[in-house]
Amino acid sequence: MRADGTAPGRPAPDGRDARDLLRGCARDVVEVAEGIRAVSERTSTTLFGPALTASARRRPRTGLAARWAMLRALTSKQGLGGSAITAPKGVGHVLGAAGEALGRESLAALVAVTSLRLRIAAVLVDHPEFVRDPGMRRLTEAVTADKDLAAVRALRALFRDQGAQRALSGLAPLMAELLAIRALLDEDPKNDETGWALATGRELSADPLHGVSAAHLAGLDRGEGAAEPVGLTDQERQVIATKGSFLGFLRNIEMLSTNGRILLQNVRGPDGVVRYVLQAPGMAPGRPRTDSPQDFIGAWRNLFMPDSPYTRAILLALRDYGIPRGAELALIGHSEGGIAVMNLAQSEEFCRAYRVTHVVAVGSPVDTKKPADPRTWVASITNQHDIVPVLDGRGAGSAFDPHPNWYEVDYTGPAHEFPLCHMLHEYIEHLRTVVPEARERVDEALTPYRGPVVRTQAYQLKDRANPPEGYPFLTLPTTSVPTTAGPVDVPVRYYDSSAAHLCFPVDADTARALLPGVTWMTPSRLGRHALAVLSLYEHRCTTIGPYTEIALSVLVDDLWRPRPYDVVLDLLRRADLRRTGRYVLSLAVTTEEARTVAREVWGQPAFRAAAEARLTGRDLAVRAPDLGLAVEGRLGPGARCPEADWILYGRRGESTVRTLVRAHGGLRLHSGGGIRLRLDTGAAEPLAGPLRRLGIATASPRLVLASPQFMLHRSAGAVLPR
Repeated sequence: MRADGTAPGRPAPDGRDARDLLRGCARDVVEVAEGIRAVSERTSTTLFGPALTASARRRPRTGLAARWAMLRALTSKQGLGGSAITAPKGVGHVLGAAGEALGRESLAALVAVTSLRLRIAAVLVDHPEFVRDPGMRRLTEAVTADKDLAAVRALRALFRDQGAQRALSGLAPLMAELLAIRALLDEDPKNDETGWALATGRELSADPLHGVSAAHLAGLDRGEGAAEPVGLTDQERQVIATKGSFLGFLRNIEMLSTNGRILLQNVRGPDGVVRYVLQAPGMAPGRPRTDSPQDFIGAWRNLFMPDSPYTRAILLALRDYGIPRGAELALIGHSEGGIAVMNLAQSEEFCRAYRVTHVVAVGSPVDTKKPADPRTWVASITNQHDIVPVLDGRGAGSAFDPHPNWYEVDYTGPAHEFPLCHMLHEYIEHLRTVVPEARERVDEALTPYRGPVVRTQAYQLKDRANPPEGYPFLTLPTTSVPTTAGPVDVPVRYYDSSAAHLCFPVDADTARALLPGVTWMTPSRLGRHALAVLSLYEHRCTTIGPYTEIALSVLVDDLWRPRPYDVVLDLLRRADLRRTGRYVLSLAVTTEEARTVAREVWGQPAFRAAAEARLTGRDLAVRAPDLGLAVEGRLGPGARCPEADWILYGRRGESTVRTLVRAHGGLRLHSGGGIRLRLDTGAAEPLAGPLRRLGIATASPRLVLASPQFMLHRSAGAVLPR
C-alpha cells in the first residue's frame, strides 16, 4: 500500500478521489506520449532507412516527394515536431539535434509534459502552499511554460527570500516533475532520455540536469571494500538497544552517526530462534571521503549500481560476524544505508546465502530496486519534503506504483527544511508522533525480531583495506628472543619516532680511553679528531612500548682491519656491509622493558632515568632531571640527506655485539650553532662523566642530523668473536 500524504490507517481526505483521478489521467496521457514517440521513431527509421533512400534514387519524382512528406510530418509544428527525428547518426541526427536546439519541441514531449502537469496538479491537492506562495507559483509556471530565464529568476528569488535549504525542501514534492519538464523542454538533447524516464516511471540511468551518465559518475567510487570490527564506547553501550524494536534499531543507527560504521546484532525472537539484524547509516555530509564508502559519490553509485564498496564492505562484515548460511536476516537502513541494504536484497547470490525476511528503508530512494526473494517484506518510509528519496525519480506526484506489495509511507511532516527533514532523529520523532501507525505496522511485521539482543558488534567500513602499519618498510619476519622481562620480537620496530643526532669533534685519545680495553677497537679519526654523537630519541610507538632515549656514542673503525678515513668510504657501502659503526658509551632510557632489551639483546650499557623530549619541530628541547642534562635550542637552515642506516656496537662479557639499524624518514643536516647542551655541576655517572671527559658538557654541536618523524627497526644483536 502507499500512503500518499496521509498517515496509514487514517481516513482519506476529500481530495483523495481528485488525486487518484489526476494521476490516472497522467498515466493515460503519458501512454499516449510514448505511442507518439514510437511513431516518431518508426517514421525517422523509415525516412533515413536504406530502402527509401534507394527508392528515391530509382524514382526521384515519387521517392523525393514521399521523403519530403515524411520530413514535413516529422518537423512541422502541425506534425510530430521539430525534434521528433531520432536517427542515431548522419543527416537525421543533425536535423533532430538542430530542431531541439532551436526550441522546437516534439509532439511526444509536449504530451508528456501535459502528463507531468497533471501530476503537479495532483500534488497541489495535498500541498496548497504551492498555490498560496507566489514564489513557488511563479517558478512552477515558468518551468512548465519552458521559460528558462524566468525559471532562473524565480529560483533566485526563492533562494533570496526563503534561503536555499528551505526553498529546495519546499520544492521536494514537485522536484521529479519539474526536473522532467525541464529535461523534456530544454535545448539540451543529452538529458532527453532522463526526462522520459522521469515521466514514464522508468529507472534513471543519467543525471537529470545535464544527462551525465550515471555509470560515469558512479565510476568515481572505487575500492574493493573493507570492514574491521570496532568496539563501542561506554556512552554508546548505554544507549544501544537491548531489545529488538523498529525504533530501537533506528536509534542504534542514529547512535552510529555517519562516520562509516554499521551494526550487527543477534536477537532471540519470541519463538526462541536467534535471528540477525543489519543496521546501516546514511551518507556523511561534506566532501567525498577516501576513507569511507559513506559519502556523496558512494551514495550516487549505490543509487544506480547494485554493487559498490559499501555493499562489498558489508559482505565482509557479515562474513567476519559469522552468520550461518540460511539464517534469517533483517536489513534496516537510513538514506544511503537504505539503498545499500536494498542492493544486497536484490542480489540473488546474497539471498541464496541468507534468508532476507525484511528490508526497511527510511529516507532512501529505493523505488527502482526489487528484492530477489519475493517473500521479502519491504517497507519504505519517506518525508515528502526530504529531497533524498526523490533522487530515484519517483516523487509525491508519481502516477506509477512499481511495488504494489510494498508497505510505503510517504507523509508530510512538520519539518520542511532540508537537511533537517532528512535527519534520522526527525524521522524517529515523526514515527513516534506524526505517523505512529507506520511504526506499529513495521513493528508488527518485525515480530520475529522483537526479543532480547544477545550480541552486538560494530564494524568500520572502508573503501579500501589499509595495509599493515608501517608497510612496506616494517613488514618483515620476526623472531622471538627470551629476556628477563619476557619474550621480545626482533627486529624491534619503531613506527613513529623523532630523533636529533648532535655531532661533536672530540680529542681522539680521550675517546680511545673511554672505549673497552681491547687493542683492536679504535675511534675513527677525521683529521686530528674523533667524532662523538649524542643521540636524542622520542619513540612514540614501538613494539616494546613508547619511551625516550638518550645515547652517547663514538665512531669506531673496522674491528679487524682499521684503515684511515674508512668511515668516509663506508658511507658508500650498504648498511649491512659496513665495517665501521658507533660504539655506545652510555644509554639512558625511560622504561624497564627498553633497558632490558638494550642490555640483553643489543649489549648496550643501558640504565633507566626520567626524561622528556620534544623533537618534532625546529625547536629542540630535552630534559633529563635524573641526569642533570638539558638540551635546548633552535635548528638553523638545513639540507636534505639520504636515509641514515647505521651500525651500533656494544659489549656482552668478552664479546662484541653488532646491531644493524635501518631507518626510513626525512633526514636533514643542520648547523648546530643554535643548540646548547647544559650539564648540572652535580651530575654524575654514567652519562655526565663521559660528557665531561670528552669536553662537550657545555658545548654546541658542530652538526645536527634531525628527523622530525621517521620509522626504524633494530635487528637482534649479532655476537662477534672479539
